[in-house]
Amino acid sequence: MEILIIFINVILPILILIGFGSLLHSKFHLDLHTLAKLNIYYLVPGLILVRLYEAELDWNLFINVFTFFIILGVILYFVSNIISRMFRFSKSLRIAFSHSTLFYNSGNYGVPVNDLVFRQDPAAMAVQVLILTFQNLLVYSYGIITLQPMFKNKLKAFIPYFKMPVTYAMIAGITLNAFNLSFPQFLYIPGTYIADALIAMALLTLGAQVIQLNFTKNMLSVYLSITVRLMLSPLIAIVIISFLDVDSTTAQAMFIASAVPSSVNSAIIAQEYKNETSFAAQAVLASTIFSALTVTVVIYLSNIIFAA
Repeated sequence: MEILIIFINVILPILILIGFGSLLHSKFHLDLHTLAKLNIYYLVPGLILVRLYEAELDWNLFINVFTFFIILGVILYFVSNIISRMFRFSKSLRIAFSHSTLFYNSGNYGVPVNDLVFRQDPAAMAVQVLILTFQNLLVYSYGIITLQPMFKNKLKAFIPYFKMPVTYAMIAGITLNAFNLSFPQFLYIPGTYIADALIAMALLTLGAQVIQLNFTKNMLSVYLSITVRLMLSPLIAIVIISFLDVDSTTAQAMFIASAVPSSVNSAIIAQEYKNETSFAAQAVLASTIFSALTVTVVIYLSNIIFAA
C-alpha cells in the first residue's frame, strides 16, 4: 500500500529522530533555550544561505512562492479570526489561535520532510527554504508585534526582526545566486557542514521541546487549531497553486509545506510574552502528533493531484 510506504520511508524516520530528542531530554534535561538559539541563529541561517546559493533560483520561482505564502497566510488569518469570533475567544486566545495556524514548522519539520520526499532535489529544497525564510520573518515581525500592544513606539517591536540572521542569510544567498558570484571555498565548506547538520539537530530540538508539553482540559480550541493547520491549510493551498504557473515539483513542495504542524516558535513567543501559554503548547503538541497521519496523506495526494 503506497500510503504505508510513504509513512515508513518519510514520516517514520522523522518520528524516530524526534523520539531520540525526547529521550535525550528526559535523561539529560537539555537546555531548550540554547537548542532553540542554535537553530535560529546558527543552523537555519546556514541552511538558507547555502541552499539559496546552490539552487537554480529565478525570479519567477521567488515570486510564485512569495505569492503563495502571502495568499495562504492572509486566508488563514481571516479564517482563524472568523472561528475565534464564532466561539467567542478572548482577545489573548484569538492572537494565540491565529499564531497556531499562521506559524507552521517549516524548519524543524518541513525541511526534513522535503529532504526525504524529494530526495535532496535542489529545486524542491529551494521552495522549502524560501517558505522557511518567509516564516521566520513573519514570526519575528508580525508575531512579536501582535504580542506587544503596550509599546507606544511601534518601532521598538521591529527590533527583533532586524536581529534575525535569516534576513541577511536570504539576502546574501539570493545576491550570490542572482549575480552568479563565487562563494569562497573557505566560507562555503563550513556553510555546507552547518546546512547538513540542521535536519538532525532540528528534529532533536523538536523532540526535546515536544516532550515537555502536556495536554490539559478544554481542548476544543486546540482541535479547531489543528483542523485549520493540518486539514484546511492544504485544501486552501490546492486552490492557490491551481492559479499559479508552476511546475510539478514546485507545486508538490508548496502543497506539502502547507500541511506541516504548528511551529514551536508560536509556543516559544507565547511563553516569552505570557500569552495563552497552555493553549500554544498544546496546539504544537497535538498538531505534531496528528501530523504523522495527515502529512502522510498529503504526500500521497501530492503525487496524484500535482503529478507531472
